[in-house]
Amino acid sequence: MVVTSWRETVKQAETLEDLKQRLEEESGDVFPDSLQLAYDKLLFMVKEARERRVVVVSDREGTDQFEGEVSNVGVFMVKQVALNGKNAKVLRSLLTWTAPQALGTSGISMGLGDRLGLASPGHLKALRDTPVRPVLAQQSMRELELTNRTYVDVLDAATWAVFQEGYQGGYGADGDHLKKIEDILMALELGFSMITLDCSEHINDEILDLTEAEVLSQYNQLPKAKRKEFEELYCDQRYELQNGATIYMDPEHYQRMALTYHQALDFMEKVYEQVITKLDRPIDFEISIDEVATPTTPQDHFFVANELKKRGIKVCSVAPRFYGHFEKGIDYMGDLEQFEQEFAVHADISSHFGYKLSIHSGSDKFSVFPIIGKYARATGYHVKTAGTNWLEAVRVIAHVDPCLYRALHQKALDSLKAARKYYHVSMDLAKVPEIDTLEDQELPGLLDQDDARQLLHITYGFMLQDPKLKEGIYEVLKKHEGRYEQFLVCHMNRHLKALGIKQ
Repeated sequence: MVVTSWRETVKQAETLEDLKQRLEEESGDVFPDSLQLAYDKLLFMVKEARERRVVVVSDREGTDQFEGEVSNVGVFMVKQVALNGKNAKVLRSLLTWTAPQALGTSGISMGLGDRLGLASPGHLKALRDTPVRPVLAQQSMRELELTNRTYVDVLDAATWAVFQEGYQGGYGADGDHLKKIEDILMALELGFSMITLDCSEHINDEILDLTEAEVLSQYNQLPKAKRKEFEELYCDQRYELQNGATIYMDPEHYQRMALTYHQALDFMEKVYEQVITKLDRPIDFEISIDEVATPTTPQDHFFVANELKKRGIKVCSVAPRFYGHFEKGIDYMGDLEQFEQEFAVHADISSHFGYKLSIHSGSDKFSVFPIIGKYARATGYHVKTAGTNWLEAVRVIAHVDPCLYRALHQKALDSLKAARKYYHVSMDLAKVPEIDTLEDQELPGLLDQDDARQLLHITYGFMLQDPKLKEGIYEVLKKHEGRYEQFLVCHMNRHLKALGIKQ
């Protein structure tokens, strides 16, 4: 087969349909899955000199709103479009499947936070031919601060990736772990389709350590009507779930539950009433109660879920703080038997109340993935990942540019103390091999050692805030784009197989 440039192919074609067919067969610089005939135009993405752009071809001078350089090529008008914010917005309005959408309360979804704006094509390739729906644009305010990006940057990167891959299955955009109404409104104004409400600042972690007398003293300070309501619903009560399982609300512990979560529930209700109910489009509203030290027992989960229902708060998913430890970048730490016993009940509770169970810090939790797939598949679930995709980028660098990797590793060591303020990890720096003792070919092995993984995981922001290192990272990953996609697909396949989604 003779491979020609897209310009030569445009010159040779006579109609848009003819051009589309020729580009599918002949042009090596076009992403074939991006070819789209719409509104009397042919749109496609090309890559030249490692840079992408969109080409819009029409039979006559177009009326589209894209910004770009227009020229006559053969019998066509051709506009070359830069991948900027304005053009991304135009694309989302023209091809609505390139805009995020709510994914609903059932099925399997994965949050695939892309801190560099380069990983989404690989993610989409990994999820191809699976029932999993991707939340491609997923970043917290913390991540935006550390990467010096905006929600516009994050959404636009997802938009272009979806167009490049021709993915029309629907994807989400998550304003992740948002705590302030103004941040929620900003994300929604941009078109984000999911909000994860972080309630950690309203959950009273200290209640767990109080004596019974101290609990009673604080409980008695609640309004009498509120206490009466809690007592009628949760004191020595037994609830039967749809599958026949029961939740027993111990009279000795319902007061602790009420004190731990009642302010968080008021916060959820405030956000729901002031923001979510005012929207004129579907939105995935997730409740996060996981960013705390207090584990969410099945009784706690039921209490929160029942209060949400009583208050008329409709959610798509809830993220409990599961038993054990879900640390960044490494496998689950804890008793698997107890995790399974509790997770099964958490899944039953989510099914009973009609929402998905959400698993945060879900990257690389291979030992619990079979449990998650077993108990939550019927109802649906959401697994959030992010850092693991960054680590695969670092793995590429370790393979192809040892000098740059060594500089990144040193930056990680220098930044570790500051990075620990953002992330809790149990890594032991003494277990990270001295990099000066390693040969270049040994460097990729560090990405398979838990302590080194966490070192590199939590310091990403400090690497990206160094202009020279950031430039080097992007240069290497753009040059070795195929390898990065290969590593991402391989790593995500491990997740999908452990969850029972792929064979």
